[in-house]
Amino acid sequence: MNEVSTARPEPEAERHASWLELFFDLVAVAGVAQIAHLLHGEPGLPDLGMYALLFLALWTAWICFTLYGNVAGEGTHARTVLAAMFGMAVMAAAVSGVHDGDHGQARAFALAYVLIRLLANRAWEFRREILVDWPAAQMSLGVIPWIVSLWVHEPARYWLWALGIALDLYVTFSVSARDIVQSREAHRRREARRSHGKDETRPPRRDDGPVSLAAAQADHLSERLGLFVIIVLGEGVAQMIDAASETEWTRKLYAFAVAGFFLLVSLWSLSFRHGYAGVPHLTAQSLPARAALPLHCFVSGCLAALAAGLGAAVEHLHSLPSGTRWLLCSSLAGYFLLSGVATLRHAARERRWLLTVALPCTALPLLISAFGARLATVSVVWLLVAITMWPTYYESRRAKSARAAAASTT
Repeated sequence: MNEVSTARPEPEAERHASWLELFFDLVAVAGVAQIAHLLHGEPGLPDLGMYALLFLALWTAWICFTLYGNVAGEGTHARTVLAAMFGMAVMAAAVSGVHDGDHGQARAFALAYVLIRLLANRAWEFRREILVDWPAAQMSLGVIPWIVSLWVHEPARYWLWALGIALDLYVTFSVSARDIVQSREAHRRREARRSHGKDETRPPRRDDGPVSLAAAQADHLSERLGLFVIIVLGEGVAQMIDAASETEWTRKLYAFAVAGFFLLVSLWSLSFRHGYAGVPHLTAQSLPARAALPLHCFVSGCLAALAAGLGAAVEHLHSLPSGTRWLLCSSLAGYFLLSGVATLRHAARERRWLLTVALPCTALPLLISAFGARLATVSVVWLLVAITMWPTYYESRRAKSARAAAASTT
């Protein structure tokens, strides 16, 4: 099966997500929904750990083929992407069984993940390219613990999965694409010296040739990352709708629905009107892609956890259980903490923003979670709405002051 294609989009051409990519993202919708359900009820630390682990695995599988489609463009092979889509569907379907300790479904989840990663690696091998922005997409180091976990029972299985994710992060930040190219070229030269003088009749292999470096197209990647965040925010709406459909409609529910909707709209505004690729206060030039991609993953994870908290809060309109309150507030605190991380590269220029926006918006939700046991559910959500609206108000005032200063100088 030949999957080589030389069709490449023009670098300056404007690209948008294709129908195949949008179809692929629908599986991400199912996966996020299944993983968010792990946080229903009153989640404890084991539930949060399982949620983080499975979300990272799903996002990693998704980003591998998002980047493949981004670089390949018109050369993307539909059968490769559809095969990965089926694997992600298996992962999504197995989430509930993994949480319940079902050995068979946990093995299915791990096997699907392994096959997706190997398929991604194979796709890059066919292209003879090394991805600069995310070398882990085509390296199998982080997959090895997942393979071993196929013969291991819980809880050791989950520790192996976590090790695999940690190895991927290590590769992302410590190994450059040029290092991989040099290593492969050195291996190719050794093989050539070893076979020198031998009578070989085998035809040349595809991996006998040189490899090249490839970088993601920023605008197209930003669109795909933003679509993922939109999916996660939409999951928050879906969680509230699903819970409200099974609850008696009262004034408290109406008030909660309005507050929850305002909260999601405020987060949408921060992520897109005052952010980049769904990450608040991030710009296209703020961070290199290999740093921005993990940031996107963690922000999306916080938003998905907040979506699950909103769905769970509908069932407790009088007062929030401690676990649900901590889930709502800490996920929002994490969202703002990560928005502060996005500005660290320009800390000197953004110090005022960090002190007046990022720090208080991170600390206040944690204070509400710690001392808000007597607050009504609707009051907690409205307080979170007020916190999310402060950055928008701050940005509007800063923009107004800048326009006034520009006008005074002219």
